[in-house]
Amino acid sequence: MTNQEYTYQELLLKIGLKVSYYRKLNGISQEELAEKIGKSVGYIGMIEAPGVSKGVSIKTLFDISDVLNVPIQKFFEEF
Repeated sequence: MTNQEYTYQELLLKIGLKVSYYRKLNGISQEELAEKIGKSVGYIGMIEAPGVSKGVSIKTLFDISDVLNVPIQKFFEEF
């Protein structure tokens, strides 16, 4: 499957898994990330949940990118 063939929901799942991956790589808890970007822990949990395709705004993704010190394009690349 090429990048162009991903459904919107599949892309959201991949983004969520990458948020989780980079958050853990940086040693940051969901609580810390939520506090730093002004969102609830439940919201972060829904973004990262492997069985949930929770939409995330570009602004929120930029905020997460800044906190995790990860270029935003990393959330769209293959593992």
